[in-house]
Amino acid sequence: MKVVIAPDSFKDSLSAHDIAQAISLAWQQVFPDAEIIQCPMADGGEGSIVAVLEVCSGQWREQMVQGPLGEPVLAKWGWLDAKKIAIIEMAQASGIQLLQPSQRDACHSSTYGTGQLILAALDAGAKEIILTIGGSATNDAGTGLLNALGAKFLDADHQILPAGGLALQNLAEINLDQFDPRIKQTQFLLAADVTNPLCGPNGASHIFGPQKGASPHQVLELDQALAHFADVTAQSLGVDQRNEAGAGAAGGLGFAAKTFLKAEFRSGVEVIAELNQLAAKIQGADWVITGEGKFDEQTLNGKTPFGVAKIAQAANIPVIVIAGTLGQNYQALYEHGITAAFSLTSGPISLEDACHNAAELIRARTTDIARLIQSSMLRKE
Repeated sequence: MKVVIAPDSFKDSLSAHDIAQAISLAWQQVFPDAEIIQCPMADGGEGSIVAVLEVCSGQWREQMVQGPLGEPVLAKWGWLDAKKIAIIEMAQASGIQLLQPSQRDACHSSTYGTGQLILAALDAGAKEIILTIGGSATNDAGTGLLNALGAKFLDADHQILPAGGLALQNLAEINLDQFDPRIKQTQFLLAADVTNPLCGPNGASHIFGPQKGASPHQVLELDQALAHFADVTAQSLGVDQRNEAGAGAAGGLGFAAKTFLKAEFRSGVEVIAELNQLAAKIQGADWVITGEGKFDEQTLNGKTPFGVAKIAQAANIPVIVIAGTLGQNYQALYEHGITAAFSLTSGPISLEDACHNAAELIRARTTDIARLIQSSMLRKE
């Protein structure tokens, strides 16, 4: 028997590696001779670098950068030396988790620190930079990132604009004279599943601004400021990508990446699966086991179990999901390659207890599943 274990992390509980390890140990107790391949996964959000580096034997790098509001932050990024690939999690430098709820400020927060990480990657000799952009604290349309790379955003008096999206309402000129020339020789890949445009009712400011601290009035101001930025960009570069799918990702950083970095957008889980060579690893497998904290109809929006199931389905391999909880309409995933889904808990339990005892619960549920399969195999014999 060959089993591939490819879970995402359980937020606020266990890493993908720890979950894969717990499932593996329990499965081996029932099937001691099974070939088990652990392949920790992620969908482009928090934990993506960890998932890749553990599988690909990559290296951690550190860089002191500016946080969302200019505070110093020691940010980590990943390096795959053999292929000269840098993996940067925007959340490490510009993430919402770096701020207390009372500190969140969509009007003035900046992606400058993420740009500093890109500079560090360029200095290391990166030929390709993979940028995962989940969990941002920003709404500056990526202008902070571009500023770190040498772009200047000026007002009508030729003064440099202050940081943040709101200041873009006063933008008069974009100066790229000192924009890092290495950008043109570097391939950029954005791992993102957000398809929102830059502006409008479904844009970055309206959809994501409130969770980043924007009031209803500030949402309107930010939306107008980002639209003005798109206008000036179109006049300067002769291209307008504000309505492209993903332009509104990460507070509009998607727009900057598409327009100024010529970035390619791909599903986060597809990017991680490719780096981790998941498709090759599941060839000839009898089972694939994946999972996430909450498995529900939102999983259809490109989350890890959905991505893993698509790859397994193409190889006609059954997929088992082990989740912290099964949410609304999770059964919809049965039409997309999921064979069966199981929740960790068998009775009432607090979230705190579930998180604290997750490894034990995972082992217990995995043992139940493995014993069921074992019984079925014995009956066939």
